[in-house]
Amino acid sequence: MVAFNVTPSDPSTFLLLGIPGLEPDYAWISIPFAMCYVISLFGNLMILFVVVREQKMHTPMYLLLCMLALTDIGKATSIVPKALCIFWLSLKAITLAACLTQMFFLHMFSAMHSAVLVTMAFDRYVAICNPLRYSTILTNGRIAKLGLVGLIRAVLFTMPIPLLQSRLPFCANHMIPHTYCDHMAMAKMSCGDITVNKIYGMVAVFIVIFFDVMFIVLSYTLILMAVHRISSKKTQQKALNTCTSHLCVMLLSYSSCLFSSLTHRFGEGISPHAHIIIANVYFIIPPMLNPIIYGVRSKELCEKVGKHTCRR
Repeated sequence: MVAFNVTPSDPSTFLLLGIPGLEPDYAWISIPFAMCYVISLFGNLMILFVVVREQKMHTPMYLLLCMLALTDIGKATSIVPKALCIFWLSLKAITLAACLTQMFFLHMFSAMHSAVLVTMAFDRYVAICNPLRYSTILTNGRIAKLGLVGLIRAVLFTMPIPLLQSRLPFCANHMIPHTYCDHMAMAKMSCGDITVNKIYGMVAVFIVIFFDVMFIVLSYTLILMAVHRISSKKTQQKALNTCTSHLCVMLLSYSSCLFSSLTHRFGEGISPHAHIIIANVYFIIPPMLNPIIYGVRSKELCEKVGKHTCRR
């Protein structure tokens, strides 16, 4: 039996166990999952619909908001439908190809989400520090190019993850104790050496998150310096208010991302089901709250959403 458990095999199918230990509570756990996903889809799709329909909103700021909405939809859709299939229908089986595909998209959308936040910080920097040149520096075409660069970077950093995973030999036990095909949760099931997977995972997270956060911190440092030089307190407050939504979204996204990543690698004392729930929070809560934050903080967006909603 021992020899059977450590013998590499061809892993054609894996089983996603969901949240081991909480199986009797799946019906209750599925409720917040489903509600968050529905709210996320409705909010982000509404933002996309309103911005596309309103010609006056075809500006860099709202184009960036559309990019953020698309990444939020992608992040949530990468894991929630499969999780609900596990909770509701006990459909735990997933092929290796599907598992690697899910792994690629959830990490790719996460990296793209970070790139959009960086571009938003640059947008706020130009708007406050160089307001007279804003329309010439940040055109719609330039925003689209920055979005394309962010997408290419996300793909390049994410592609090695499923490739490294596919080269690993797996033991006879193909049960993944998670709701989705997490990189490290799946790698730990391998009979082979996963040192390269661990190193690349940490390096990718460090490069993407660290450099993006440093750029955002630099942008807001320059913004605060520029605002400090403004003599009018009212003007200072107005300038800072334009950054509030982005700051809230940024703190929500990066804090949940870093907490989930660090607890998975170093949180040995955290119970497995607690870690799985924490990992899911990053993919579920920010996509739900982001459109709410921007809807509340942006008077124009709130009015347009209300107009189209009432019309329907």
